[in-house]
Amino acid sequence: MLLLRRIQTTIALLLVLVGSTAFAVEEGDKVPAFDFASIYADKPNINLEGLEGKTLFIDFWASWCAPCVLSLPLYNEMYHKYKDQGLEVIAINVDNPIEDGLDFLLDTPLDFLIPQDPEGDAAELFGVIGMPSSYLISPDGNVELVHMGFRSGDMEILEEEVKKVLASD
Repeated sequence: MLLLRRIQTTIALLLVLVGSTAFAVEEGDKVPAFDFASIYADKPNINLEGLEGKTLFIDFWASWCAPCVLSLPLYNEMYHKYKDQGLEVIAINVDNPIEDGLDFLLDTPLDFLIPQDPEGDAAELFGVIGMPSSYLISPDGNVELVHMGFRSGDMEILEEEVKKVLASD
């Protein structure tokens, strides 16, 4: 039953994502305005207005995505390393139901912002075509890097790009 639900969710998300590729956020674009509900019911919404002037690392993930599961603890380390320099990590969970994401977070606590996107609206806004998908945003709102997937060696590349954006501010 759980496997069937995950397959249905994956198919639904893929249909949304395939239809949204014409509107994909690309390097050089301005980040689209957003206002996302936190995955935690007691936390406020996460919106672009409240994050202006910060370097943003936005990542789309799901609990069933093996590369996502590998990358998130590393993003947590990066967040702690650079948060005092103005880095904010936002990891948008696309699990449907959101309880799957919450269950993952019980075992893997993360200290950065975690919005929920069970219907795929945020993924559609960004034109996400696969997971994980990451976007590095400069303090002035420019998309500096779009990164798809997560493989061995990617963390070093991503961290170098984060350091460049932080240094240019």
